[in-house]
Amino acid sequence: MANTTISFYERVDHAIHDASLKTALARATGRFIGNRAGAIGVLSDADALRDTARAIRADALAHLDELLVQLATNVERRGGTVCWASDGEEARRYIAELAKARGVRTIVKSKSMASEEIQLNHALEEAGLEVVETDLGEYIIQLAGETPSHIIAPSIHKTREQVSDLFSTHLGMPPTDDIPTMTQTARAALRQRFLRADMGISGVNFGVADEGAVVIVENEGNARLSTSVPRIHVAIMGIERIVARMEDLGVMLQVLARSATGQKLSVYTSIISGPARVGEDDGPDEFHLVLLDNGRSQILGGQYAEALMCIRCGACLNACPVYHAIGGHAYGGVYSGPIGAILTPLLQPDLPEAYMLPQASSLCGACQEVCPVRIAIPDLLLRLRADGVKAGKAHPVEKAAMTGYALTMNNPALYRAGGRLARLGSRLIGRKGRIRRLPPPLSGWTHGRDFPQPEHTSFSEWWEEREKERPKQ
Repeated sequence: MANTTISFYERVDHAIHDASLKTALARATGRFIGNRAGAIGVLSDADALRDTARAIRADALAHLDELLVQLATNVERRGGTVCWASDGEEARRYIAELAKARGVRTIVKSKSMASEEIQLNHALEEAGLEVVETDLGEYIIQLAGETPSHIIAPSIHKTREQVSDLFSTHLGMPPTDDIPTMTQTARAALRQRFLRADMGISGVNFGVADEGAVVIVENEGNARLSTSVPRIHVAIMGIERIVARMEDLGVMLQVLARSATGQKLSVYTSIISGPARVGEDDGPDEFHLVLLDNGRSQILGGQYAEALMCIRCGACLNACPVYHAIGGHAYGGVYSGPIGAILTPLLQPDLPEAYMLPQASSLCGACQEVCPVRIAIPDLLLRLRADGVKAGKAHPVEKAAMTGYALTMNNPALYRAGGRLARLGSRLIGRKGRIRRLPPPLSGWTHGRDFPQPEHTSFSEWWEEREKERPKQ
Protein backbone atom coordinates (compact mmCIF):
# COMPACT_ATOMS: atom_id res chain seq x y z
CA MET A 1 0.00 0.00 0.00
CA ALA A 2 1.16 3.53 -0.70
CA ASN A 3 2.33 5.86 2.05
CA THR A 4 -0.80 7.02 3.88
CA THR A 5 1.04 8.85 6.65
CA ILE A 6 0.92 11.95 4.48
CA SER A 7 -2.32 13.45 3.23
CA PHE A 8 -3.95 12.73 -0.10
CA TYR A 9 -3.22 16.25 -1.30
CA GLU A 10 0.44 15.91 -0.33
CA ARG A 11 0.74 12.62 -2.24
CA VAL A 12 -0.87 14.24 -5.28
CA ASP A 13 1.40 17.29 -5.07
CA HIS A 14 4.46 15.06 -4.83
CA ALA A 15 3.34 13.00 -7.85
CA ILE A 16 2.58 16.03 -10.01
CA HIS A 17 6.12 17.34 -9.50
CA ASP A 18 7.83 13.98 -10.08
CA ALA A 19 9.43 14.26 -13.52
CA SER A 20 10.50 10.59 -13.62
CA LEU A 21 6.94 9.49 -12.88
CA LYS A 22 5.61 11.58 -15.76
CA THR A 23 8.16 10.04 -18.12
CA ALA A 24 7.36 6.48 -17.06
CA LEU A 25 3.59 6.95 -17.24
CA ALA A 26 3.73 8.63 -20.64
CA ARG A 27 5.80 5.80 -22.10
CA ALA A 28 3.56 3.01 -20.85
CA THR A 29 0.03 4.41 -20.98
CA GLY A 30 0.57 5.84 -24.46
CA ARG A 31 1.55 2.40 -25.70
CA PHE A 32 -1.40 0.72 -23.97
CA ILE A 33 -3.88 3.23 -25.42
CA GLY A 34 -2.59 2.77 -28.95
CA ASN A 35 -2.51 -1.01 -28.72
CA ARG A 36 -6.05 -1.16 -27.34
CA ALA A 37 -7.41 1.07 -30.10
CA GLY A 38 -5.80 -1.13 -32.74
CA ALA A 39 -7.03 -4.39 -31.20
CA ILE A 40 -10.61 -3.14 -30.76
CA GLY A 41 -10.63 -1.55 -34.20
CA VAL A 42 -10.11 -4.81 -36.07
CA LEU A 43 -13.21 -6.43 -34.57
CA SER A 44 -16.18 -6.59 -36.90
CA ASP A 45 -18.57 -5.55 -34.13
CA ALA A 46 -16.70 -4.49 -31.00
CA ASP A 47 -19.77 -2.90 -29.44
CA ALA A 48 -21.73 -6.15 -29.67
CA LEU A 49 -18.86 -8.06 -28.07
CA ARG A 50 -18.68 -5.58 -25.19
CA ASP A 51 -22.46 -5.75 -24.75
CA THR A 52 -22.21 -9.53 -24.54
CA ALA A 53 -19.39 -9.29 -22.01
CA ARG A 54 -21.43 -6.90 -19.87
CA ALA A 55 -24.44 -9.25 -20.00
CA ILE A 56 -22.25 -12.18 -18.91
CA ARG A 57 -20.89 -10.26 -15.93
CA ALA A 58 -24.34 -8.99 -14.94
CA ASP A 59 -25.80 -12.50 -15.11
CA ALA A 60 -22.94 -13.91 -13.04
CA LEU A 61 -23.48 -11.33 -10.31
CA ALA A 62 -27.23 -11.95 -10.35
CA HIS A 63 -26.62 -15.67 -9.69
CA LEU A 64 -23.43 -15.34 -7.67
CA ASP A 65 -24.56 -17.48 -4.73
CA GLU A 66 -25.49 -20.40 -6.97
CA LEU A 67 -22.37 -20.14 -9.13
CA LEU A 68 -20.01 -20.02 -6.17
CA VAL A 69 -21.51 -23.16 -4.68
CA GLN A 70 -21.28 -24.87 -8.07
CA LEU A 71 -17.65 -23.81 -8.45
CA ALA A 72 -16.69 -24.99 -4.95
CA THR A 73 -18.49 -28.32 -5.41
CA ASN A 74 -16.72 -29.01 -8.70
CA VAL A 75 -13.31 -27.98 -7.33
CA GLU A 76 -13.70 -30.40 -4.43
CA ARG A 77 -14.96 -33.12 -6.78
CA ARG A 78 -11.70 -32.77 -8.71
CA GLY A 79 -9.59 -33.15 -5.57
CA GLY A 80 -9.15 -29.53 -4.55
CA THR A 81 -9.90 -27.82 -1.24
CA VAL A 82 -11.98 -24.65 -0.90
CA CYS A 83 -11.65 -21.99 1.80
CA TRP A 84 -14.52 -19.51 2.17
CA ALA A 85 -12.76 -16.40 3.54
CA SER A 86 -15.11 -13.74 4.81
CA ASP A 87 -12.31 -11.19 5.09
CA GLY A 88 -8.59 -10.70 4.64
CA GLU A 89 -7.74 -11.92 8.13
CA GLU A 90 -9.43 -15.26 7.51
CA ALA A 91 -7.67 -15.68 4.17
CA ARG A 92 -4.27 -14.82 5.62
CA ARG A 93 -4.75 -17.17 8.55
CA TYR A 94 -5.79 -20.08 6.33
CA ILE A 95 -2.77 -19.73 4.04
CA ALA A 96 -0.30 -19.21 6.89
CA GLU A 97 -1.62 -22.22 8.84
CA LEU A 98 -1.57 -24.36 5.69
CA ALA A 99 2.05 -23.41 5.08
CA LYS A 100 2.98 -24.22 8.69
CA ALA A 101 1.18 -27.57 8.62
CA ARG A 102 2.92 -28.61 5.39
CA GLY A 103 6.39 -27.48 6.42
CA VAL A 104 6.56 -24.76 3.78
CA ARG A 105 9.58 -22.45 3.90
CA THR A 106 9.69 -20.75 0.49
CA ILE A 107 6.75 -19.40 -1.51
CA VAL A 108 6.68 -18.11 -5.08
CA LYS A 109 3.82 -15.83 -6.10
CA SER A 110 2.44 -14.85 -9.45
CA LYS A 111 0.60 -11.56 -9.83
CA SER A 112 -2.45 -11.22 -7.58
CA MET A 113 -4.25 -7.98 -6.77
CA ALA A 114 -6.41 -9.89 -4.28
CA SER A 115 -3.28 -10.84 -2.31
CA GLU A 116 -2.21 -7.18 -2.36
CA GLU A 117 -5.67 -6.23 -1.11
CA ILE A 118 -5.30 -8.39 2.00
CA GLN A 119 -1.57 -7.62 2.47
CA LEU A 120 -0.75 -11.31 2.28
CA ASN A 121 3.01 -10.99 1.77
CA HIS A 122 3.47 -9.06 4.99
CA ALA A 123 1.52 -11.66 7.00
CA LEU A 124 3.47 -14.58 5.53
CA GLU A 125 6.82 -12.89 6.10
CA GLU A 126 5.83 -12.22 9.72
CA ALA A 127 5.19 -15.97 10.00
CA GLY A 128 8.82 -16.58 9.01
CA LEU A 129 8.20 -17.55 5.38
CA GLU A 130 10.20 -16.37 2.38
CA VAL A 131 7.89 -14.93 -0.29
CA VAL A 132 9.17 -14.09 -3.77
CA GLU A 133 7.14 -12.28 -6.42
CA THR A 134 7.78 -13.80 -9.85
CA ASP A 135 5.87 -11.44 -12.15
CA LEU A 136 8.59 -9.10 -13.47
CA GLY A 137 6.72 -5.94 -12.49
CA GLU A 138 5.88 -7.30 -9.05
CA TYR A 139 9.47 -8.50 -8.60
CA ILE A 140 10.75 -5.00 -9.38
CA ILE A 141 8.56 -3.31 -6.80
CA GLN A 142 9.31 -6.01 -4.23
CA LEU A 143 13.00 -5.22 -4.60
CA ALA A 144 12.15 -1.53 -4.29
CA GLY A 145 9.99 -2.10 -1.20
CA GLU A 146 6.97 -0.56 -2.91
CA THR A 147 3.42 -1.51 -3.88
CA PRO A 148 1.79 -1.79 -7.34
CA SER A 149 0.79 1.46 -9.01
CA HIS A 150 -1.24 -0.08 -11.84
CA ILE A 151 -3.63 -3.03 -12.07
CA ILE A 152 -1.80 -4.85 -14.89
CA ALA A 153 1.59 -3.09 -14.86
CA PRO A 154 2.68 -2.94 -11.21
CA SER A 155 5.96 -1.10 -11.89
CA ILE A 156 4.60 1.32 -14.50
CA HIS A 157 5.91 4.20 -12.39
CA LYS A 158 9.51 3.04 -12.81
CA THR A 159 11.71 4.16 -15.70
CA ARG A 160 14.14 1.69 -17.22
CA GLU A 161 16.97 3.71 -15.67
CA GLN A 162 15.48 3.22 -12.20
CA VAL A 163 15.03 -0.51 -12.79
CA SER A 164 18.64 -0.75 -13.91
CA ASP A 165 19.75 0.86 -10.64
CA LEU A 166 17.62 -1.62 -8.66
CA PHE A 167 19.02 -4.65 -10.45
CA SER A 168 22.57 -3.35 -10.08
CA THR A 169 22.05 -2.94 -6.33
CA HIS A 170 20.16 -6.17 -5.58
CA LEU A 171 21.21 -8.57 -8.34
CA GLY A 172 24.73 -7.39 -9.14
CA MET A 173 23.87 -6.56 -12.75
CA PRO A 174 26.27 -4.20 -14.54
CA PRO A 175 24.51 -0.88 -15.25
CA THR A 176 22.54 -0.96 -18.50
CA ASP A 177 19.34 0.43 -19.96
CA ASP A 178 18.89 -2.55 -22.29
CA ILE A 179 15.53 -4.10 -21.42
CA PRO A 180 16.30 -7.66 -22.70
CA THR A 181 19.43 -7.71 -20.55
CA MET A 182 17.47 -6.66 -17.47
CA THR A 183 14.78 -9.25 -18.23
CA GLN A 184 17.37 -12.02 -18.55
CA THR A 185 18.95 -10.95 -15.26
CA ALA A 186 15.60 -11.21 -13.45
CA ARG A 187 14.80 -14.51 -15.13
CA ALA A 188 18.11 -16.03 -14.02
CA ALA A 189 17.57 -14.85 -10.45
CA LEU A 190 14.05 -16.29 -10.32
CA ARG A 191 14.69 -19.65 -11.99
CA GLN A 192 16.09 -21.33 -8.88
CA ARG A 193 13.30 -19.85 -6.78
CA PHE A 194 10.73 -21.86 -8.72
CA LEU A 195 12.68 -25.07 -8.27
CA ARG A 196 13.14 -24.61 -4.51
CA ALA A 197 9.65 -23.34 -3.65
CA ASP A 198 7.33 -25.46 -1.50
CA MET A 199 4.20 -23.44 -2.30
CA GLY A 200 2.96 -21.35 -5.19
CA ILE A 201 0.34 -18.64 -4.77
CA SER A 202 -1.60 -17.10 -7.65
CA GLY A 203 -4.49 -14.82 -8.32
CA VAL A 204 -7.48 -15.80 -10.45
CA ASN A 205 -8.75 -13.91 -13.48
CA PHE A 206 -11.92 -15.99 -13.75
CA GLY A 207 -13.47 -18.97 -12.03
CA VAL A 208 -15.56 -21.23 -14.30
CA ALA A 209 -18.43 -22.63 -12.27
CA ASP A 210 -19.53 -25.56 -14.41
CA GLU A 211 -15.97 -26.88 -14.79
CA GLY A 212 -14.68 -26.24 -11.28
CA ALA A 213 -11.70 -24.49 -12.87
CA VAL A 214 -9.74 -21.30 -12.33
CA VAL A 215 -8.25 -19.29 -15.19
CA ILE A 216 -4.99 -17.35 -14.99
CA VAL A 217 -4.01 -14.96 -17.76
CA GLU A 218 -0.40 -13.75 -18.13
CA ASN A 219 2.33 -12.89 -20.62
CA GLU A 220 5.49 -14.16 -18.93
CA GLY A 221 4.96 -17.81 -17.99
CA ASN A 222 5.82 -17.19 -14.35
CA ALA A 223 2.27 -17.96 -13.22
CA ARG A 224 2.37 -21.31 -14.99
CA LEU A 225 5.61 -22.17 -13.17
CA SER A 226 4.30 -20.90 -9.83
CA THR A 227 1.19 -23.07 -10.10
CA SER A 228 2.73 -26.27 -11.45
CA VAL A 229 6.24 -26.68 -10.01
CA PRO A 230 5.69 -26.32 -6.22
CA ARG A 231 3.91 -29.18 -4.46
CA ILE A 232 1.12 -26.88 -3.19
CA HIS A 233 -0.85 -24.34 -5.22
CA VAL A 234 -3.05 -21.76 -3.50
CA ALA A 235 -5.27 -19.62 -5.73
CA ILE A 236 -6.93 -16.48 -4.29
CA MET A 237 -10.12 -15.38 -6.04
CA GLY A 238 -12.40 -12.46 -5.30
CA ILE A 239 -15.88 -13.99 -5.20
CA GLU A 240 -17.13 -11.76 -8.03
CA ARG A 241 -14.55 -13.05 -10.53
CA ILE A 242 -16.72 -15.87 -11.85
CA VAL A 243 -18.47 -16.94 -15.04
CA ALA A 244 -21.05 -19.66 -15.41
CA ARG A 245 -19.58 -21.68 -18.26
CA MET A 246 -16.70 -22.08 -20.71
CA GLU A 247 -18.64 -20.33 -23.48
CA ASP A 248 -18.74 -17.21 -21.31
CA LEU A 249 -15.02 -17.46 -20.66
CA GLY A 250 -14.29 -17.23 -24.39
CA VAL A 251 -15.97 -13.83 -24.57
CA MET A 252 -14.29 -12.49 -21.46
CA LEU A 253 -10.83 -13.50 -22.62
CA GLN A 254 -11.34 -11.61 -25.87
CA VAL A 255 -12.24 -8.32 -24.21
CA LEU A 256 -9.72 -8.71 -21.37
CA ALA A 257 -6.61 -9.01 -23.53
CA ARG A 258 -7.69 -6.36 -26.02
CA SER A 259 -8.58 -3.86 -23.30
CA ALA A 260 -5.53 -4.55 -21.14
CA THR A 261 -2.56 -4.77 -23.51
CA GLY A 262 -4.04 -4.65 -27.01
CA GLN A 263 -3.43 -8.34 -27.67
CA LYS A 264 -5.94 -10.67 -29.30
CA LEU A 265 -5.17 -13.12 -26.51
CA SER A 266 -2.58 -13.10 -23.76
CA VAL A 267 0.48 -15.29 -24.31
CA TYR A 268 -0.41 -17.76 -21.54
CA THR A 269 -3.96 -18.70 -20.56
CA SER A 270 -3.92 -21.47 -17.95
CA ILE A 271 -7.09 -23.35 -17.03
CA ILE A 272 -6.50 -25.22 -13.77
CA SER A 273 -8.95 -27.72 -12.35
CA GLY A 274 -7.40 -29.16 -9.23
CA PRO A 275 -4.18 -30.98 -8.32
CA ALA A 276 -2.28 -33.32 -10.61
CA ARG A 277 -4.13 -36.55 -11.40
CA VAL A 278 -2.63 -40.01 -11.14
CA GLY A 279 -0.15 -40.48 -13.95
CA GLU A 280 0.32 -36.78 -14.65
CA ASP A 281 3.89 -35.50 -14.46
CA ASP A 282 3.04 -31.82 -14.03
CA GLY A 283 0.98 -30.09 -11.41
CA PRO A 284 0.88 -29.72 -7.63
CA ASP A 285 0.06 -32.42 -5.11
CA GLU A 286 -2.47 -30.07 -3.48
CA PHE A 287 -4.74 -27.36 -4.86
CA HIS A 288 -6.45 -24.86 -2.55
CA LEU A 289 -8.92 -22.22 -3.72
CA VAL A 290 -9.50 -19.27 -1.38
CA LEU A 291 -12.79 -17.55 -2.18
CA LEU A 292 -12.37 -14.03 -0.82
CA ASP A 293 -15.36 -11.91 0.17
CA ASN A 294 -13.74 -9.02 2.06
CA GLY A 295 -16.73 -6.70 1.70
CA ARG A 296 -17.90 -7.76 -1.75
CA SER A 297 -21.14 -9.36 -0.59
CA GLN A 298 -22.10 -6.07 1.08
CA ILE A 299 -21.73 -4.27 -2.26
CA LEU A 300 -23.76 -6.86 -4.13
CA GLY A 301 -27.36 -5.81 -4.72
CA GLY A 302 -26.70 -2.19 -3.75
CA GLN A 303 -26.20 0.98 -5.75
CA TYR A 304 -22.52 0.17 -6.31
CA ALA A 305 -22.91 -3.47 -7.40
CA GLU A 306 -21.97 -2.53 -10.96
CA ALA A 307 -18.38 -1.96 -9.78
CA LEU A 308 -18.11 -5.71 -9.18
CA MET A 309 -18.35 -6.25 -12.95
CA CYS A 310 -14.75 -5.02 -13.25
CA ILE A 311 -12.41 -7.57 -14.86
CA ARG A 312 -9.22 -5.70 -13.82
CA CYS A 313 -8.02 -4.88 -17.34
CA GLY A 314 -6.65 -1.46 -16.39
CA ALA A 315 -8.06 0.28 -19.47
CA CYS A 316 -9.73 2.99 -17.39
CA LEU A 317 -6.39 3.87 -15.78
CA ASN A 318 -4.72 4.22 -19.16
CA ALA A 319 -7.47 6.53 -20.43
CA CYS A 320 -7.76 8.71 -17.30
CA PRO A 321 -6.13 12.17 -17.44
CA VAL A 322 -5.97 12.27 -13.64
CA TYR A 323 -4.10 8.95 -13.47
CA HIS A 324 -1.72 10.24 -16.15
CA ALA A 325 -0.90 13.20 -13.88
CA ILE A 326 -0.57 11.50 -10.48
CA GLY A 327 0.05 7.78 -11.09
CA GLY A 328 -1.22 5.04 -8.82
CA HIS A 329 0.46 5.55 -5.46
CA ALA A 330 -1.22 8.91 -4.88
CA TYR A 331 -4.54 7.08 -4.46
CA GLY A 332 -3.23 5.44 -1.29
CA GLY A 333 -4.99 2.10 -1.73
CA VAL A 334 -4.39 -1.13 -3.62
CA TYR A 335 -6.61 -0.18 -6.55
CA SER A 336 -5.92 3.07 -8.37
CA GLY A 337 -7.35 5.07 -11.25
CA PRO A 338 -11.08 5.55 -11.86
CA ILE A 339 -12.12 2.06 -10.76
CA GLY A 340 -9.82 2.33 -7.75
CA ALA A 341 -11.53 5.58 -6.73
CA ILE A 342 -14.69 3.46 -6.44
CA LEU A 343 -13.36 0.15 -5.09
CA THR A 344 -11.09 1.62 -2.43
CA PRO A 345 -13.83 3.50 -0.51
CA LEU A 346 -16.02 0.39 -0.77
CA LEU A 347 -13.47 -2.33 0.06
CA GLN A 348 -11.12 -0.29 2.27
CA PRO A 349 -13.41 2.30 3.94
CA ASP A 350 -11.07 2.60 6.93
CA LEU A 351 -8.22 3.81 4.74
CA PRO A 352 -7.45 7.44 5.66
CA GLU A 353 -9.09 9.86 3.24
CA ALA A 354 -10.55 7.06 1.10
CA TYR A 355 -13.71 9.16 0.82
CA MET A 356 -11.70 11.79 -1.10
CA LEU A 357 -10.73 9.49 -3.98
CA PRO A 358 -13.96 10.01 -5.99
CA GLN A 359 -12.94 13.68 -6.18
CA ALA A 360 -9.87 12.67 -8.19
CA SER A 361 -11.77 12.67 -11.47
CA SER A 362 -12.62 15.18 -14.16
CA LEU A 363 -15.77 13.13 -14.98
CA CYS A 364 -14.76 13.32 -18.64
CA GLY A 365 -16.17 9.83 -19.27
CA ALA A 366 -13.04 8.41 -20.94
CA CYS A 367 -13.03 5.57 -18.39
CA GLN A 368 -16.53 4.40 -19.30
CA GLU A 369 -15.76 4.80 -22.99
CA VAL A 370 -12.95 2.22 -22.84
CA CYS A 371 -14.38 -0.12 -20.18
CA PRO A 372 -14.90 -3.53 -21.82
CA VAL A 373 -18.06 -4.13 -19.77
CA ARG A 374 -19.27 -0.52 -19.89
CA ILE A 375 -19.26 0.20 -16.15
CA ALA A 376 -20.84 3.62 -15.55
CA ILE A 377 -17.80 4.83 -13.63
CA PRO A 378 -18.65 8.57 -13.66
CA ASP A 379 -22.11 7.87 -12.22
CA LEU A 380 -20.64 5.74 -9.42
CA LEU A 381 -18.08 8.42 -8.61
CA LEU A 382 -20.83 11.04 -8.33
CA ARG A 383 -22.82 8.79 -5.98
CA LEU A 384 -19.77 8.32 -3.76
CA ARG A 385 -19.20 12.07 -3.70
CA ALA A 386 -22.80 12.54 -2.60
CA ASP A 387 -22.32 9.91 0.11
CA GLY A 388 -19.32 11.82 1.41
CA VAL A 389 -21.33 15.04 1.63
CA LYS A 390 -24.21 13.28 3.41
CA ALA A 391 -21.73 11.81 5.88
CA GLY A 392 -20.49 15.30 6.72
CA LYS A 393 -17.05 14.76 5.20
CA ALA A 394 -17.10 17.77 2.88
CA HIS A 395 -14.60 20.49 3.76
CA PRO A 396 -16.24 23.63 5.25
CA VAL A 397 -14.77 25.78 2.49
CA GLU A 398 -16.18 23.43 -0.14
CA LYS A 399 -19.63 23.47 1.50
CA ALA A 400 -19.59 27.26 1.61
CA ALA A 401 -18.49 27.42 -2.01
CA MET A 402 -21.27 25.09 -3.17
CA THR A 403 -23.85 27.03 -1.15
CA GLY A 404 -22.69 30.25 -2.75
CA TYR A 405 -22.69 28.66 -6.18
CA ALA A 406 -26.26 27.41 -5.80
CA LEU A 407 -27.40 30.81 -4.55
CA THR A 408 -25.74 32.60 -7.46
CA MET A 409 -27.02 30.22 -10.14
CA ASN A 410 -30.59 30.58 -8.86
CA ASN A 411 -30.49 34.39 -8.83
CA PRO A 412 -30.03 36.00 -12.29
CA ALA A 413 -29.25 39.44 -10.88
CA LEU A 414 -26.63 38.05 -8.52
CA TYR A 415 -25.19 35.93 -11.34
CA ARG A 416 -24.76 38.97 -13.59
CA ALA A 417 -23.26 41.05 -10.78
CA GLY A 418 -20.80 38.27 -9.96
CA GLY A 419 -19.77 38.06 -13.61
CA ARG A 420 -19.10 41.79 -13.78
CA LEU A 421 -17.09 41.68 -10.57
CA ALA A 422 -15.01 38.74 -11.85
CA ARG A 423 -14.30 40.51 -15.14
CA LEU A 424 -13.29 43.69 -13.33
CA GLY A 425 -10.97 41.85 -10.98
CA SER A 426 -9.39 39.85 -13.79
CA ARG A 427 -8.37 43.06 -15.54
CA LEU A 428 -6.25 43.94 -12.55
CA ILE A 429 -4.39 40.63 -12.27
CA GLY A 430 -4.65 39.13 -15.78
CA ARG A 431 -2.10 39.47 -18.56
CA LYS A 432 -2.55 38.50 -22.21
CA GLY A 433 -5.71 36.51 -21.52
CA ARG A 434 -4.18 34.52 -18.66
CA ILE A 435 -4.18 34.80 -14.87
CA ARG A 436 -0.99 33.37 -13.41
CA ARG A 437 -1.80 33.75 -9.71
CA LEU A 438 -5.09 33.65 -7.81
CA PRO A 439 -5.60 34.04 -4.05
CA PRO A 440 -6.40 31.02 -1.83
CA PRO A 441 -8.22 28.71 -2.18
CA LEU A 442 -8.13 29.30 -5.95
CA SER A 443 -4.35 29.30 -5.78
CA GLY A 444 -4.62 25.51 -5.87
CA TRP A 445 -5.43 25.88 -9.57
CA THR A 446 -2.81 28.45 -10.54
CA HIS A 447 -0.13 26.61 -8.57
CA GLY A 448 0.11 24.19 -11.48
CA ARG A 449 -1.47 26.03 -14.44
CA ASP A 450 -2.72 29.39 -15.63
CA PHE A 451 -6.37 30.40 -15.35
CA PRO A 452 -8.08 31.81 -18.47
CA GLN A 453 -9.03 35.46 -18.12
CA PRO A 454 -12.79 36.08 -18.56
CA GLU A 455 -13.88 37.96 -21.67
CA HIS A 456 -14.55 41.69 -21.27
CA THR A 457 -18.24 41.14 -22.04
CA SER A 458 -20.53 38.27 -21.04
CA PHE A 459 -22.36 36.14 -23.54
CA SER A 460 -25.68 37.73 -22.52
CA GLU A 461 -24.29 41.23 -23.06
CA TRP A 462 -22.83 40.20 -26.40
CA TRP A 463 -26.16 38.69 -27.45
CA GLU A 464 -28.09 41.81 -26.47
CA GLU A 465 -25.75 44.00 -28.53
CA ARG A 466 -26.04 41.61 -31.43
CA GLU A 467 -29.83 41.74 -31.30
CA LYS A 468 -29.76 45.54 -31.27
CA GLU A 469 -27.66 45.60 -34.44
CA ARG A 470 -29.78 43.04 -36.27
CA PRO A 471 -31.96 44.70 -38.97
CA LYS A 472 -35.66 44.83 -38.11
CA GLN A 473 -37.84 42.54 -40.17
